[in-house]
Amino acid sequence: MTIQYSNDLCKVTPEQLKDFFVDWPNPPTEAKRLDVLKGSYAVWFAFHENRLIGFINAISDGVFYAHIPLLEVLPEYKGKGIGSELVRLMKDSLSEMYAVDIVCDPPLKVFYKQRGFVECSAMVSRCYENQSAGSKS
Repeated sequence: MTIQYSNDLCKVTPEQLKDFFVDWPNPPTEAKRLDVLKGSYAVWFAFHENRLIGFINAISDGVFYAHIPLLEVLPEYKGKGIGSELVRLMKDSLSEMYAVDIVCDPPLKVFYKQRGFVECSAMVSRCYENQSAGSKS
């Protein structure tokens, strides 16, 4: 299977984002998903036969700090190294930053540890009523 990776946001449409955010109880609409990516500091995409199958994004001050809020791979493509490659590409893109942080659910800690991230304490606030990014599903 040949996977193409790109950081060209112009190749992505809202329709290509419809199958992502699996298991989110109140996901943003496809248009809001694209807005999130457009507002990012950096993005990387994975394509298989012109189908968008994965993406990662980072937000940043552009100087010192970056945060990776989303890494998404379609369920049927998980376990094939696509998420790992997206993380590698993003880490390369952010290599000049002092800090690159990820907040993840406990089951994902091993994945990120294997990719060079270290565990530390974090505090977060979540307003699940806003999970849809202000859009109705």
